[in-house]
Amino acid sequence: MKQKEFDLITYGRSSIDLYSQNIGADFVDIKGFDAFVGGSPLNIAVGASRLGLKAAILTAVGNDKVGDFILNFLKKQQVYTDWVPRINGARSSAVVLGIEPPDRFPLVYYRDNAADSQLTIDHVIDANISRFRILEISCTALNIEPTRSAAFFAAEVAVENDVEIVLDIDFRADQWHDIRSFGLMVRPLLPKVTCAIGTEEEIIAATLQSAEQVKIKHQQISAPEIKGDIESSIQKILASGPQVLIVKRGSKGATIYKKDGYKQDVPGFPVKVLNVLGAGD
Repeated sequence: MKQKEFDLITYGRSSIDLYSQNIGADFVDIKGFDAFVGGSPLNIAVGASRLGLKAAILTAVGNDKVGDFILNFLKKQQVYTDWVPRINGARSSAVVLGIEPPDRFPLVYYRDNAADSQLTIDHVIDANISRFRILEISCTALNIEPTRSAAFFAAEVAVENDVEIVLDIDFRADQWHDIRSFGLMVRPLLPKVTCAIGTEEEIIAATLQSAEQVKIKHQQISAPEIKGDIESSIQKILASGPQVLIVKRGSKGATIYKKDGYKQDVPGFPVKVLNVLGAGD
């Protein structure tokens, strides 16, 4: 394989994340927030850079102060931002998060007219993905045009240039008009993917086809109850293309599945839970 100039480019959402300063407080009683950054593609690019890899991100920000905040953080983390466009008339994304350990972490997305949803095929061309060893795609980018088409185009370019594709299944129910459409967008991408990663819920969502598998209470679309056979969903994903599927199982760790039938459980390790958001990235 030809030597590549860069190790990794991640594709998809980026945001400013405002975390509650009042750990344990109900959301309505929060008095202040600390500003961080978020979005799984951003988190993964930062993590890779900290591990010594030459990592870049293909996202977009608005012509606004939040965009300045995101880019400033990335540059300090030595993530390449050369191909992050400013989108006039759009807004950099934001997320507001409550922290109620051990199992309540309410969050609100602000992604109307999100800049990172306006990545285009031309932006992908500018990034010249052929120079990278790995392209990582977040499936939230598949929820709307033009970023959906740009993601599929990025995958085509990667396949044509021996760039391995890692797919973060990244299911966010409230970003989809009908959560069954999530799987309709994910499944055509899977044949191009080398490795897919997701939680059990995300893997079931990616194979979701029946309305009976979804129970949504009014006002709770951000946390629907999705029913399904996880082992069946795992086999469906492996049969559709990926050589490797990594299933994230929270405190139980993760399980690695390979197309040839290999399976390995990787145990978790005990930590004091303060905030689980972004931990899987």
